[in-house]
Amino acid sequence: MFAVAAGPFEPGHLGELTQVVPFELVDAVLGETSCVERRLRDLPSRVGVYFLLAVCLLPEVGYRLVWNKLTVALEGVGPEVAGPSEGPA
Repeated sequence: MFAVAAGPFEPGHLGELTQVVPFELVDAVLGETSCVERRLRDLPSRVGVYFLLAVCLLPEVGYRLVWNKLTVALEGVGPEVAGPSEGPA
């Protein structure tokens, strides 16, 4: 049984990656590498890991579209979640 993160970043909200790569694994890696955030951020460190994994899995797609795919289940759940900014054109 995997632990479930509370809030908008719980399993199912960040796409299928949270079903394949459990939060415990991501948190353990972040802890071992001393990469856990030291203060509360709009996007937790674990979300950055899932975003990076998704970017690697979808190299033909831009950051904004990858983010949209990860957070599609968040629509209407609460306030808009911060995401990557658009790059210069």
